[in-house]
Amino acid sequence: MTSPEIAPLHEDLTFHGPLSEERAARLIRSLAPLDHAHVVDVGCGWAEFLLRILEAVPTATGTGVDRDAKGIAHARANAGARGLADRVNLLEADVTGWRPERPADVVIVNGASQVWGGDPLHHTANALTEARKLLAPRGRLLLGEGFWEQEPTEAQLAAMPVPKAQYRSLADLVDLAHAHGYRLVAVEQANQDEWDVFENGHALAWERWLRDNPDSEHAAQIRATADNQRNYRMRGWRGTMGLAYLTLQAP
Repeated sequence: MTSPEIAPLHEDLTFHGPLSEERAARLIRSLAPLDHAHVVDVGCGWAEFLLRILEAVPTATGTGVDRDAKGIAHARANAGARGLADRVNLLEADVTGWRPERPADVVIVNGASQVWGGDPLHHTANALTEARKLLAPRGRLLLGEGFWEQEPTEAQLAAMPVPKAQYRSLADLVDLAHAHGYRLVAVEQANQDEWDVFENGHALAWERWLRDNPDSEHAAQIRATADNQRNYRMRGWRGTMGLAYLTLQAP
């Protein structure tokens, strides 16, 4: 049985995460100075945030790395259409063991700390360690990472596929970054509207497919996938698990 073709997330979302246009622009400003900087986006998806940086700073260059072939293909098409192809290298690759041709002035790990693999309980610490290896001295790291906005209940933990120890409070997340040698430059967190826009867009492809293919042999499978994701969201992490954006200065 072949798998059904579900529309990629970029058809319904601008950014692959809970991020508004206003916040994206502000995060870019937090990474200054960016003139002549080389920016590496790890787990970049379709690299919209990286392309926004290059549009904002005409002397900057970038590299985006992701294992998702469709995301990288869409990023390349966007880069070409926006006249940025000569300033960005978009790679379909596993970042494990990968190194850029030159040290990065800025590294972005936005909702992608899992790309280095390993135990989920250590994803954040691994990302802080591995990003430092990609950075030039005194480079900046933009880390988008989960945290607990409030203590999850046992019922909430049972409803989502995330162990409590994978995340920590926002204050403890900042302390962890400092323990890895970084200094905090700025911190923000996604608000509920940004989360809802992201989660609605994330679910839309499945619901559209179910609407258009009610009698498909795959309908039960897709419905179960969509229902599980909705349960994770509504009974699990909504209003409990947040996403913080930390702009960090490396030594």
